[in-house]
Amino acid sequence: MIENYIHWNINPEIFRIGNFAIRWYGLLFASGFLFGYIIIGKFFKIEKVPADLLDKLTVYVAIGTVLGARLGHCFFYEPSYYLSHPGEILKIWHGGLASHGAAVGILLALWLFTRNTRRPFLWIIDRVVVVVALAAFFIRMGNLMNSEIYGVQTSLPWGFIFERNGETVPKHPTQIYEALVYLLIFILLYFIYLRKKGKTRNGLLFSLFLILALTARFFIEFVKEDQVAFEAGMGLNMGQLLSIPFVLAGIIIWFIISRQKQKAHKN
Repeated sequence: MIENYIHWNINPEIFRIGNFAIRWYGLLFASGFLFGYIIIGKFFKIEKVPADLLDKLTVYVAIGTVLGARLGHCFFYEPSYYLSHPGEILKIWHGGLASHGAAVGILLALWLFTRNTRRPFLWIIDRVVVVVALAAFFIRMGNLMNSEIYGVQTSLPWGFIFERNGETVPKHPTQIYEALVYLLIFILLYFIYLRKKGKTRNGLLFSLFLILALTARFFIEFVKEDQVAFEAGMGLNMGQLLSIPFVLAGIIIWFIISRQKQKAHKN
């Protein structure tokens, strides 16, 4: 029966020259920023936003993503270790990145961006979440190439045996589950933006992203292996606990937008 499953043994390095290596994860991570830059540039062109803001926005989002993702992993998942070894926080190559931390980092970066550029916070975040969904797709595919962050054992025919990690039984390829969800969310948000030509109520795309992406993440976590030891025995793991506030925030924003729309129709 083992032969019927997908044997996954991809080298995470594309090529290596001495101590220098190009990895699939790094290439896919960079692709998220590249395509994000192109798409946001298209949005700004449609709305006649000054082009120089795009470069500023890219810098803010890049810094917020990396810092947020790293600090999120360190303090959400392994706080005792990193508080005891603070120097390890800087060694991004020795440890993980957390998507929930990246989300917080991006939000803070965009808040600073709007303060310095006098642009509405919800206006800019509506455009950024479209490309965040696409970047999340690339990152999860990078996780697949690294044979990391996968699920528990499964008997489903699309189960992956992650041989590089010494696995001998099929596991849920949760990286693919999440990647497909994020890709579909990107397509939906991109379609809504183009159909309305950017003239949606501020916060609409953001609320949709939070509700759809984090609800999907919550349920996928049920078939995902624990990321750290302390999650063993927890009713809800850390990924699920961190997803709940984002989903609630999305519902609240959606509710406020709907109320504003109703009032506008009455007037």
